[in-house]
This record gives sequence, C-alpha cells and structure tokens, in this order.
Amino acid sequence: MHTTAKICGLSTPDTLDAAIRSGASHVGFVFFPPSPRHLTFALAEQLAARVPPPVARVGVFVDPADELVERALESGSLDILQLHKTTPARAAAIRAKTARPVWAAVAVRTRADLAAAAGFAGAADRILYDAKTPEGAALPGGMGLRFDWSLLDGFRHPLPWALSGGLDPDNVEQAIARTRAPIVDVSSGVEREPGVKDTGRIAAFLRAVAG
Repeated sequence: MHTTAKICGLSTPDTLDAAIRSGASHVGFVFFPPSPRHLTFALAEQLAARVPPPVARVGVFVDPADELVERALESGSLDILQLHKTTPARAAAIRAKTARPVWAAVAVRTRADLAAAAGFAGAADRILYDAKTPEGAALPGGMGLRFDWSLLDGFRHPLPWALSGGLDPDNVEQAIARTRAPIVDVSSGVEREPGVKDTGRIAAFLRAVAG
C-alpha cells in the first residue's frame, strides 16, 4: 500500500510550492471565513493556477451555500470538494450540481461516530475521518486534535477514505502503520502558528509519509 498526502489550508505561493515540490498528492484551499486559512476568491485563483497535474486541488467548505461553491469553482478550478458538517443529502446535491468528486468529513471521538460514514455511500466519493472538535468550537477542524486511531481497527469502510486530525511530522508514520490510511491529511500540524504554514514542516511531513 502506498499512502499519499494532502496538505490543507495552504495560502501562500511558497508554502504551496513546497507542498508540490515535496510530493503532496492533494493541496487544500479553505473557503470558510472564520478559519485563519480562509482564502479570497482572487487568491484562490492565483494559487490554483500554480498547481500542476496530477496534483489535485481540493476546496474545503463547511455546509456551504450553492453560491459559495459556485464562486469558489469559478475562481479556483477545483478538482475535488471537501465538505464538513454537511448532510449526506446535501453532499449528494452538491456532487450532482458541480459534477466534482466529494469528500465528506465524519467527525470522530468514539467508535459510534464511525456509523455516520455509511450514510454517505452513494452521496460522496471518499470519507475523511477527522477528530471531533469540542461543542461550541468555532472551527470543525484544523485545531490539532486527534482521535484514537484504534477506533478504526476492523472497521468496514463504506467508501474510499482518508485520515485527518492532529497529524504532524512526528506521528504520521505511526498513524499510517496503525490505520493503513490510503491518504493522510494535515493542516495545523505543519504550521508555525494558526494559518501560517512552515515549508520545513511540510517537507518533513511528506518525507515521513513517503517513509
């Protein structure tokens, strides 16, 4: 099994270029104003234009309105849409309307939380297992939280999947060994402060993934 990696929440040309140069399979652009990683449409367009195939451009949204998704697609030439706090029915509607693959985030704290993944069969193309944030948290992710990877032991995944939540250059090898994740996704784990990526940490994370 070969694990690949998505570097999420990129917002500058130098950190985007570092992710691509170091071997990221996916790069993530956040369209969610409360996030310190939120992009304007103009910046998203500039960054998306720097991404060479086959690296996939992922737009990250939190239960978005159609208008936001449409504007992001116009600006960003997005290949994949990643949806947080979005119901299966809404994910299916966005997928049908945009004709883009959809990743649906499932927030995990307990084994019971994994049951939500089954609802996305037929509505999404991939499940992103992410750490559940505390009640009342302003952000659905990007907070450096991880969940107990052993919760995935023996779980029958209803769709292709990816692992997120609290990954960093020091623990991602362990995470891959434990879960056999086909894709790992990092944001805050390669930052020097919230919303500010570090090119050295990006390179170290991707080296660790490559093993």
